[in-house]
Amino acid sequence: MLDMFKNTGLRFLWLSIVVILLDQVTKLAVLDAMQLYQSIPLMPFFNLTYVHNYGAAFSFLSNAGGWQRWFFTAIAVTVSLLILHWLRQSKKTQVMLPCAFALILGGALGNLIDRLVHGYVVDFLDFYVGNWHWPAFNIADSAICVGAALLIVDAFRNNGVKSDE
Repeated sequence: MLDMFKNTGLRFLWLSIVVILLDQVTKLAVLDAMQLYQSIPLMPFFNLTYVHNYGAAFSFLSNAGGWQRWFFTAIAVTVSLLILHWLRQSKKTQVMLPCAFALILGGALGNLIDRLVHGYVVDFLDFYVGNWHWPAFNIADSAICVGAALLIVDAFRNNGVKSDE
């Protein structure tokens, strides 16, 4: 059993745990210290702005009437189980691919916790240029984006060739 955690991508589950902890601690700090829609300017391009996201990325389906909570919960559970399978299938020689999966898993579970506990995802990172604001996001979303970028880099780096060949 321990060999599975030493010799597969499951050895990077610690990264998922770090993402979940950072995500939940920062969200708890926002919930404790800020009022909904409160915005705290920190830099000329960045605010902490507390919002609820009832949808998915960029508030997709946020006004769908409530069914989307369970839809996105089911997607997060399914994707998390798939990622765990892929991590288990990863070879010991692979590093970038299982790190990418671990980041995505941590982000998916961080937002899943919010959906189950609150019914929405807590977002608070607000970057902007002039009057144009990027949709607010959180640490979990950041981990998912970094993980997705690593998947793309890994695909180009390996050029479609399996790392064990």
